[in-house]
Amino acid sequence: MSTAVIGRLTGEPAMMADRVTEALGNPDRLGVAFSGGVDSSVLLALAARALGPTRTLAILGVSPSLASDERTAAHQVSASIGVPLIELETHEGDNAGYRANGPDRCFHCKDELFTRISDEVADRYSLSAIAYGENADDARRPDRPGSQAATNHRVLRPLADAGLDKAAVREVARALGLASADKPAAPCLASRIPHFQEVTPEKLRQIDKAESAVRALGFSDARVRHHGEIARLELPVADLPVAVSDGVREQLLAAVKSAGFRFVSLDLAGIQSGAFTLPLVTRA
Repeated sequence: MSTAVIGRLTGEPAMMADRVTEALGNPDRLGVAFSGGVDSSVLLALAARALGPTRTLAILGVSPSLASDERTAAHQVSASIGVPLIELETHEGDNAGYRANGPDRCFHCKDELFTRISDEVADRYSLSAIAYGENADDARRPDRPGSQAATNHRVLRPLADAGLDKAAVREVARALGLASADKPAAPCLASRIPHFQEVTPEKLRQIDKAESAVRALGFSDARVRHHGEIARLELPVADLPVAVSDGVREQLLAAVKSAGFRFVSLDLAGIQSGAFTLPLVTRA
């Protein structure tokens, strides 16, 4: 995607983009903590639109908690926007607080990412500011402890500051022609492990392998929750009849078991965002 294409916004998407640009300010060179999801993709595209691609850098944190498919997709999206992407290896797994997997796990992960950006990337690439893709819906949720890490590191959140919720972000993404406009949310693999059960590289590899195998069968969105020997598979509710149909059920069972699970259950509630964290933080 060229900057000329990025610039062709009209109507409400153009007004929303202008609000994001105003919230972003005018940093000499901006680093965007980038995942390839719709929020960070819109932020990256609007930053490139406002500052130019040579003043914008996408930064992808890479660790065992990043799904292999997501890593590939992030490179494709940044290339389509025309902004260079660098990979930054993070080591949140070395942090006992992260491995303990409490409701604050995301704080430790984001703190590790922003610390490494500050220590290893900012000076090398002459970055004067860092931003990430928190939207207005995220800012209102109680299960987003990574937001505190962003505050601690003075990371910008232009989408939230401009008042763009998830629906607005997707509207802008469609207007920009971004491939990620309708991409399902893809939280990190550690979010599939129940709180207070240790996060390990082995569990993350199991989850990644199982979810990749499910998507290979044609399911666009899937979460494999790790319960020891049991994999609890979440799919969109509309996909549940397909999942239990003759032929598909057997393929799903074999696909998830191939990742090392002994039992596979299908959750009738479908995809559940924040199912592990929200009950804990709401009670707190």
